[in-house]
Amino acid sequence: MNTFLGLYNYWIYIALLLVGLYAVLLKGNYIKRMIGLGIFQSAVFLLYISMDKVDGGTGPIFRSLANPNEIFANPLPQVLILTAIVVSIAVTALGLALAVRIKEEYGSIEEVDTLRADQDQ
Repeated sequence: MNTFLGLYNYWIYIALLLVGLYAVLLKGNYIKRMIGLGIFQSAVFLLYISMDKVDGGTGPIFRSLANPNEIFANPLPQVLILTAIVVSIAVTALGLALAVRIKEEYGSIEEVDTLRADQDQ
């Protein structure tokens, strides 16, 4: 039971992933889809950060000469997450710009309305 509760960050990851996936796949509003994509990306960030945790590990920049067998945490996941955050900001900005352009063109950001307007033309 203690192990089950000790892995709460993975349960939060699963919940965020499902909420984000639901919003991306089943919502008809483009802004809600972008919010769902942001939640989905945050869940992936949480997963990578959770996997990086090393018990008793320290940053590789702090080296102790007294203990040559010291455990270090891998800095690569943090670098990947920083890059992913920059990419997610760019994707969100592009998606919101497209939503503004769709609103100008069709008068609505609902997928049903845009499909209906395309069928009428």
